Amino acid sequence: MIADVVIAGGGPNGLMLACELSLAGIHPVVLERLPEPSAEPKANGLLGQVVRLVDHRGLHERLGGGPNPPQPNTGYFMFAAMGLNLGLLPASPIYGLPVPQREIVRVLEARAAELGVEIRRGHQLVGLAQGEDDVTADVAGPDGEYRLRARYLVGADGAHSVTRKLSGIGFPGVSYDRRTNRTAHATVPAEWVDPATGALTVPGHGTIRPFLPLRTEHGGFAYAPFPGHPPLISTTEWDQPETEEPMSLEELRASARRVLGADLPLGPPVGEEHPVLRRLTGGNTRVAERFRDGHVFLVGDAAHVYAEGGGPGLNLGLQDAVNLGWKLAAELRGGAPAGLLDTYQTERRGAADRMVMNAQAQSALSAPGGDITALRQLFAELLGQRDVVQHLAALIAGADVRYDMGGADPHPAVGWFAPELAIETASGTVRLAELTRAARPLLLDLTEGSSAARALEDRKDQLDIVTARPGTPTPEVTALLLRPDCYVAWATASPDPSPAERESLRAAARRWHGAP
Repeated sequence: MIADVVIAGGGPNGLMLACELSLAGIHPVVLERLPEPSAEPKANGLLGQVVRLVDHRGLHERLGGGPNPPQPNTGYFMFAAMGLNLGLLPASPIYGLPVPQREIVRVLEARAAELGVEIRRGHQLVGLAQGEDDVTADVAGPDGEYRLRARYLVGADGAHSVTRKLSGIGFPGVSYDRRTNRTAHATVPAEWVDPATGALTVPGHGTIRPFLPLRTEHGGFAYAPFPGHPPLISTTEWDQPETEEPMSLEELRASARRVLGADLPLGPPVGEEHPVLRRLTGGNTRVAERFRDGHVFLVGDAAHVYAEGGGPGLNLGLQDAVNLGWKLAAELRGGAPAGLLDTYQTERRGAADRMVMNAQAQSALSAPGGDITALRQLFAELLGQRDVVQHLAALIAGADVRYDMGGADPHPAVGWFAPELAIETASGTVRLAELTRAARPLLLDLTEGSSAARALEDRKDQLDIVTARPGTPTPEVTALLLRPDCYVAWATASPDPSPAERESLRAAARRWHGAP
């Protein structure tokens, strides 16, 4: 028997992809080498566009975001440890969802189980061979090795991806071996913490805002008091002597003293089941030469890694999974337009390259030294300009990614992630995000005579068609066609779309979803 898709890697990206495929009626097999989910602390949350994405899949509340829609940060954020005043913006793109990676895995694994995904824990990809129409995976499991054939294989197996290596895909980039990062859960003197703001005031240094990285002439410092956990303390230094000694709280305390120029008493964490205590030297920023090799694809850290840590990679990787999932499903079901799978490489490589620029720029601006300080002073002056803040906030959030939808795109929403829309239905007001939970193409028609819906009525089995009234008297969008990944393929602001607009809608549907 041949499987539809084999996914090597059962972390967040592999599980997200498995859920997307299952929603589309495809039955993936997930291979995960670990017999149990890892308790190793990695990313501490989701940031930016990906928060809106999980909301569009009904996962925001499950991940601890509460019953209300996600709200953007309209206050203060950081770029290379310099303040971004998000209050300057008419609409902030910075969304945050503080949730540890192990909890993301737990939630996504539970969702995958609900959808009937087969997850084989303790099974690892050890070899692969591609045929003309399929790929054969050699798998090592608890009972020995076996072979598994599939139409497609996706490597979601991390920065040291076996899939990437077996496929002969290069991983060019740059290595940074000058930096040492030390991180630990630790207690700090309670009287040094402002109960109203959560800020930490260190005598001899000053006030340190929670969750906002600090840069000094001697390195970097961060204080992150996640709810329900001891604070996470982190330092970054350059050109530290090598050591084989195990990491300790005293080492972190000495590092904080050098970075801050003041003493910060640190105590052991209380009540943390898997406390962090680690030292990382160096880092890599790399992007795979290609994200596809025949019937093999790469997502997440297998395709791109960033020296700034796991957060940016996780945010990007989950979006990789959603971009690839519906395209693989369309190809497997038949009727996909020619070249659809190739757009995965085109679209997600562009997003990865943007994140490379972001990571490298922040790393350069965070380095110690007087020349960097002068550059930061100039940069800080620019941060007083609203357009600069808007540009950087969108870059950080990943909200600056616009896909080429082909053809003319007269409406400014085309190519971007779905806008925030409120829609009046017979049963009440509904958000556009609530209409995308099934991961299907969606035509939303708010026009007076539902003419957009009539233009695609021969596709009712292919996409969801919703006709309703807009939630605002003068909407900027009266009809739009969303791809399953929630990017706008076509849109109009016309109360009654013209014949030419309706034809462009049909062309967009053919371009992304094939013939009726």
